[in-house]
Amino acid sequence: MSDEKKLSDDLNEMLGDAKEEVKKAADRVGKKASEFAEEAKEALGGAREKAEEFAGEAKDKAGEFADDAKEAFDRATGSNKKVLAGILAIFFGGFGIHKFVLGYNKEGVILLVATIAITLFSFGLLSFLVWLFTLIEAIIYLTKTDEEFYNTYQVGKKPWF
Repeated sequence: MSDEKKLSDDLNEMLGDAKEEVKKAADRVGKKASEFAEEAKEALGGAREKAEEFAGEAKDKAGEFADDAKEAFDRATGSNKKVLAGILAIFFGGFGIHKFVLGYNKEGVILLVATIAITLFSFGLLSFLVWLFTLIEAIIYLTKTDEEFYNTYQVGKKPWF
């Protein structure tokens, strides 16, 4: 029986050694996993910082764009309405679009209805009169200074000539 006991002791010793080696390997794997997790956290932190930096830059650019767009709109709705209204009066005067741009909705509708009525009743022969009327308006708009135009048509709300 001593051979069996010796064999059993040898097997137990081998099993104990194997258990110790497995524990050591598990510790090494755990250590490597912790190192990898730390590296991943650092990389993620760097990516997060870059993403936050990019988002901040994008927000700044969007703010600049909004400011530029607002400035351009303010310029277009300020003294530049003179040029816009004048050009619209030349090309689309009979439709009253230039009146709508200046905020004269009632006058725009009157001009549109007058154009339609004159064109229908004269079979288009007298429709040049409306164009001539709006051409005169366009010339008046474009020959005024920016300040005169603004004070007369945008502040003073003078609807005709």
